[in-house]
Amino acid sequence: MEGRSTMRQLLDDTEIERGLSELSGWAREGNALRKTFEFAGFREAIAFVNRVAGVAEEMNHHPDLDIRYNKVRATLSTHSSGGITRLDLVLARAMDAALDAA
Repeated sequence: MEGRSTMRQLLDDTEIERGLSELSGWAREGNALRKTFEFAGFREAIAFVNRVAGVAEEMNHHPDLDIRYNKVRATLSTHSSGGITRLDLVLARAMDAALDAA
């Protein structure tokens, strides 16, 4: 895997679009990536958040999560870098994998 500093370098528009083309349901909004995950109910939404928390903690890269009953809106941005980095794309893929693990 790439070094931590390389993972935190800002991506240009082309790199972001290329990364988004490999993801399902994620979109760019300004300097962040966003996706809303929908579940059968609150417990399922919280179980997903708990799975994501473990992955995010291992990566030391934490998403902004907004929980509204059965919907979880995730916002990814590398705040220390001021925008979208490879780390955000990696976490987006990990979050999608956590969804599939349900």
